[in-house]
Amino acid sequence: MKKYLIGASIGGFIGYFGIYKIIGCSTGSCTITANPNIATIYGMIFGLLIVGILSPTKKKKD
Repeated sequence: MKKYLIGASIGGFIGYFGIYKIIGCSTGSCTITANPNIATIYGMIFGLLIVGILSPTKKKKD
């Protein structure tokens, strides 16, 4: 559970500062980056996905 919270926090941080503050509307299309809340939520989702992919799964013993 801690790893998902950490992944969401890091993803939200990257989403807000990376996507919204740095990239912003510099490319000319502002679909995700126009609203800081949406950029943060997308960052949190990406952080959760990356943690879910990279975390090892527990194998059942038969």
